[in-house]
Amino acid sequence: MKADALSLSRKPNFLLNSVRGQKIIVAVTFMLVPLFLLVLFTYLPFFKMVQFSFYNMKYIGTRTFIGLENYKDVFTRPEILGSLRLSFFYLGASVVQLSLALFFASILSMKTKYKDFFKGVIFFPYLISGIAIGYMFKFFFTRGFVLDTVLLRLGFLQEDLPFWLRDEGVNNAMLAATSVWRYLGQNMVLFIGAISAIDPQLYEAADMDGATTWDKFLHIMLPGISSIVVLNMILAVSGSISAFEPPYVITNGTFGTSTFFVTMHSMAHEKQKVGLASAMAIVLFLIIILVTLLQRFISRTFFEEDKNGYLFSERRAMQKRAKNNKRNQ
Repeated sequence: MKADALSLSRKPNFLLNSVRGQKIIVAVTFMLVPLFLLVLFTYLPFFKMVQFSFYNMKYIGTRTFIGLENYKDVFTRPEILGSLRLSFFYLGASVVQLSLALFFASILSMKTKYKDFFKGVIFFPYLISGIAIGYMFKFFFTRGFVLDTVLLRLGFLQEDLPFWLRDEGVNNAMLAATSVWRYLGQNMVLFIGAISAIDPQLYEAADMDGATTWDKFLHIMLPGISSIVVLNMILAVSGSISAFEPPYVITNGTFGTSTFFVTMHSMAHEKQKVGLASAMAIVLFLIIILVTLLQRFISRTFFEEDKNGYLFSERRAMQKRAKNNKRNQ
């Protein structure tokens, strides 16, 4: 009996000493640790933020349950609604940004001289820290400095030039332009990667059929990169709604440049209105979800093929030709 008990105690543990057991331990560990960190630092703070949005509270002190009052304030406070309207400046800039990125990607995907150099030049601003870019453009737009000096050399008068960061007629457009300069390269690289994955035989077949450059772009390149177009649209729109670094670093939200995210930051950390800031974050989250769903709907309508393999533009053209044929008959 003692010998049997001793042999059982010395029997190697299956999980620790076998290859299969060690694989199970490693797999479970690699799954549990990231899930634990995800719950601890993402899901738990998110649910606590949802809870805080129903309270009138500061970081330290008593909490008073007020229901949906914070959400009402989000849609009634003039400074919050005004900051939300500033997103249209960045939204318009995102349209320019995507258009330029697609334009440069189309050119640099061809046999262009020094194309690798131009790719690097356009992509380089994306590698710079947003804080550094903010201070750089703060110096660039300051009265009498770089931009004013260049314009004076071109023949403009100093008194005719606006205060680029103080004049509310131009300052938000200038800040949105910094985002275009920074993120243009990121969108361009994504477009170039998608364009390079298109089968070259499609272009050869189009050349044999006598297709023009515009036809190849519209019916080969654009459908081939439709998924990346949608991805860039989602990134651009969500970024325009949650713009933070340019107005915060360059103007600190002054002179009517406080975006929704900057206003939310001010509510939470300067005015200590944690409940209201939490409600603003939830509203921003819901807006981004709605915009994403809307973009997905538009992409499925305009870019995805139907069961017959036709895109939206092709279906419209076929329907128009069919109507014209009926009228002629």
